[in-house]
Amino acid sequence: MTAALIVILAADPAALEAAQSDVRRVVASVGGGTDAWTKLTDRPLTAVSTQVTGTDITALRTVLAQVATNHEVDLAVTDVVMHTAGPGLLIMDVDSTLIQQEVIELLAAHAGREREVAVVTERAMRGELDFAQSLQQRVAALVGLPESVFEQVRRQVQLSPGARNLITTAKEHGFIVAVVSGGFIEVVGPLAADLGIDHARANALEVRDGVLTGRTTGPIIDRAAKAATLRELATAHGIPLERTVAVGDGANDLDMLAAAGLGIAYNAKPIVREQAHAALNQPHLDSVLFMLGLAADRHSLHSVHD
Repeated sequence: MTAALIVILAADPAALEAAQSDVRRVVASVGGGTDAWTKLTDRPLTAVSTQVTGTDITALRTVLAQVATNHEVDLAVTDVVMHTAGPGLLIMDVDSTLIQQEVIELLAAHAGREREVAVVTERAMRGELDFAQSLQQRVAALVGLPESVFEQVRRQVQLSPGARNLITTAKEHGFIVAVVSGGFIEVVGPLAADLGIDHARANALEVRDGVLTGRTTGPIIDRAAKAATLRELATAHGIPLERTVAVGDGANDLDMLAAAGLGIAYNAKPIVREQAHAALNQPHLDSVLFMLGLAADRHSLHSVHD
């Protein structure tokens, strides 16, 4: 017997009615049935959900991906277990996900080499370059920068809209919140501490005599390391993978998104949108809350589908 699933749509109200009709049609075409739609919230977008029975989650995600594209709506299919009260794990990428910038580019700007580093970053995030090699190449551009540059860059960082609300609300509902970044712990660590994030992992830059050497030190946080971190933290906190949520935007996040119970592409590169379980294409990071059965005003919506 197939488990009950939840389909969530988030969009401008004008786009929702046609998308809802298409979801019902597509679900029926694969032998499933839908309940009535329930409105979750009107902020920052209108979000609605329906319970689906009679079909498999992988198959449903595949056929509904085209509905999301056709109607330009955000759509997710989750197991009903994601919408029941209890502990969970939310793990996020940092650059261009939790924050609006790429830290390596902010650092490179202080060396006058932002443009060349940005080109390499873009290619790596599209999956065109090996991440470890691209990281080595980009970090080499930072050689000679004073250690004080970390504080300057920390002041430049801007959170994605809704980031603080997402973290606060998820933690209020029992989620462990973590970040894992191909960026740098010298910036990510203090940021995570300020936001009350439970775990933070990132690459470390080598510093000698107060200046950057143009090299990293310690293990590289690549796509495999990101997925391994998700599994490790879930095990450490006794959280089943079905209750894990990963959010990212680049090719370096693909393994982590695949390993999670729900992998969400956030304003992501095409290769990531195509492979993730769900895609958010609006600039509101706290829209992730809809996918967890929570409203942006911090009230639980679990009772809708219990």
